Amino acid sequence: MRIVVGLFAALVMNTAFAAPTAKTTDTAKMNKFINNLMSKMTLEEKAGQLTQYSADMSKTGNTVRENYREDIIAGRVGSLLNAFTPKFTRELQQVAVEKTRLKIPLLFGYDVIHGHRTIFPIPLGEAASWDMKRIEDAAAVAAKEASADGIHWTFAPMVDISRDPRWGRIMEGAGEDVWLGSKIAAARVRGFQGDKPGATDRVLACVKHFAVYGAPVAGRDYNPVDMSDRELWESYLPVYKAAIDAGAATAMTSFNDINGVPATANDWLLNDVLRKQWKFKGFVVTDYTAIYELIPHGVAKDLKDAALQSFRAGSEMDMMSGAYPKYLPQLVKEGKISKAQLDTSVRRVLEAKYKLGLFDDPYRFSDEKRAEKAMLTPENRAVARDVARRSLVLLKNDNGALPLKREGTIAVIGPMADNQRDLIGAWSAAGSAMDEWKKAITVIDGLKQVGGSKVKVLHAKGSEFFYDEAMLKVQNEHGANLTKDKRSREEMINEAVRTAKKADVVVMAIGESHGLSGEAASRTSIRVPEPQQELLKAVRATGKPVITLIFSGRPLALEAEAAQSDAMLAVWFPGTESGNAIADVLFGDHSPSGKLPVTFPRNEGQIPIYYSHKNTGRPYDGKDKYRSQYLDVANTPLYAFGHGLSYGKFDYSDLKLSSAKIKPTQKLKVSVTITNNGEHDGEETAQLYVRDMVASVTRPVKQLRGFQKVFLKKGESKQVTFEVALEDLKFYDKNMKWVAEPGDFKVFVGTSSDNVKEAGFTLL
Repeated sequence: MRIVVGLFAALVMNTAFAAPTAKTTDTAKMNKFINNLMSKMTLEEKAGQLTQYSADMSKTGNTVRENYREDIIAGRVGSLLNAFTPKFTRELQQVAVEKTRLKIPLLFGYDVIHGHRTIFPIPLGEAASWDMKRIEDAAAVAAKEASADGIHWTFAPMVDISRDPRWGRIMEGAGEDVWLGSKIAAARVRGFQGDKPGATDRVLACVKHFAVYGAPVAGRDYNPVDMSDRELWESYLPVYKAAIDAGAATAMTSFNDINGVPATANDWLLNDVLRKQWKFKGFVVTDYTAIYELIPHGVAKDLKDAALQSFRAGSEMDMMSGAYPKYLPQLVKEGKISKAQLDTSVRRVLEAKYKLGLFDDPYRFSDEKRAEKAMLTPENRAVARDVARRSLVLLKNDNGALPLKREGTIAVIGPMADNQRDLIGAWSAAGSAMDEWKKAITVIDGLKQVGGSKVKVLHAKGSEFFYDEAMLKVQNEHGANLTKDKRSREEMINEAVRTAKKADVVVMAIGESHGLSGEAASRTSIRVPEPQQELLKAVRATGKPVITLIFSGRPLALEAEAAQSDAMLAVWFPGTESGNAIADVLFGDHSPSGKLPVTFPRNEGQIPIYYSHKNTGRPYDGKDKYRSQYLDVANTPLYAFGHGLSYGKFDYSDLKLSSAKIKPTQKLKVSVTITNNGEHDGEETAQLYVRDMVASVTRPVKQLRGFQKVFLKKGESKQVTFEVALEDLKFYDKNMKWVAEPGDFKVFVGTSSDNVKEAGFTLL
């Protein structure tokens, strides 16, 4: 096979343009090659390189182009999404390099969001690990599998900061905090891309959605975004820059408008910020049909106008709108777009293909033998299992309800107990498209395998996710494949109660189905669906100890569930190794170490709720009615950002600062002693926050500026030291200058944003 490919590559070199291998990364040779190629391209062929259509495998919207193979032959398409497997991508690549005039290879993109065939926890779950190495490892495994499956380019990482859990796509990002989100964004880019483009076990990354897609009005997907410049620059934009600085090869525009201007046609965003200020060198792709959507946005009169605005603004590859192949040549001929601007964008796409080595060997990512060995390997699954168990967050553990004993009878009850498809969550792409979800480990199987021979596991489904026919229809339209049990609601609950009574302890497996979160899955009620609430109440009434597993793609309002559970874990959608990872934690083989990357509200009326809020002139004090507060619920969340218990008990003491006053050139050292006073060993994530007490503009009550993981055996103590530098104290002042102002500050160190020790210092 390699000989055939080599001969074909030689034929392409002789008949088109000889390209050295991508490994040389010789800029001069690359420029010479691309200059030669572009000198022979027509306007139509150049527009084709900036066009992406969907293949047949899966779609996230309406397909505007069914005859994409004809477009390939005509040179009207340079990239395809939703095409994978070595066989299929090879077939399509052959069309491009054998039947087109210039034999320019295709670029294959796909949504590899949290794993490819081996599915990892949803990104929000991964973020709960606060473990940059493991997050990078997960992206590297995903890249290894995806690249072996013929994919060159992933539309990830999604780095959008979100403080509104009604928004369904909060599951796809890293939560609410820009500092933590920036670290995770960089880790994911490194994992996907490796050291440089061209390695056959890595893929190009695409930072998305640029920008502020996670802050839509009312939490409704695709909705407008309206915010101040200060909030934009401090709380939302830095996370994209972190991904760009980490080397992200591409960027994707967001669907939303930003203060009235849609991102896809936002010249300030794409040219001034991304290109000029951040020095981004890759290419920009739109989201699915985003150019066309400028028309219903009300800023373009027709598709030609939309193409003109988008291209001028810096949107370089048209995903699915079909606007560029139809109108770019005409717009150049009319003088509305310069040939130089067109050439610059085409060059960026060709450079990406060159660096991937596709001109040397168009099929280097389409190796069926390699694919056979790369997917769902024991090694990949071992990484997925470890990432999954690190992502679980122990929300509550009264009276040492966990860990479970390896003996006796456990009843596992709920619609997630014997469920495989929902375990891998939304945006599992190839994991669902290729039925890899059937290889996921259920909660029941995990408890049996990890628990051992002295543990007896009983099971009852207990209820459906929901009984509403309209909701069932909507979920199945999203690919949920839900079917209703033939038994009545009452019969299912009665069976669950009988099962619970036979057990020593009950593990409730409840929450969202995977289709209740993700794209186009915003919710006004972010609660466990009502039938499962009823089920939990009935089981609780048996008097048996209840351990509740909450499966979800977002923070949920869990006051009722917390009150009816002895212990409760946020397990998100943990992926292929779900059951094993959950069992590892339940039996204590792995002490829970996850920390919330996002705030869990008491109810929906508190939304948006996040830890880094600002004070008011009338902050809450508990005694005065005329303060910023609710009449019916506390201001505080149910579970704060950074919250997460362990089987150890970590106490903080002896907080010390290296100095009470520091100069701008000095770093402040902050040390604290952490002691594990619990009965189990465990890993703690110590968190450092800062606050500017008096500034020229109002400042947040806390901002995360560091964290450290420390493993402590029971009874062990360790001192942890942080450093606070001038950059950690900077913000945008009233003149929008990035400064650190002299004055008083506080530092906070603790186990979560609401459980800290504090000390003060002065910046001179």
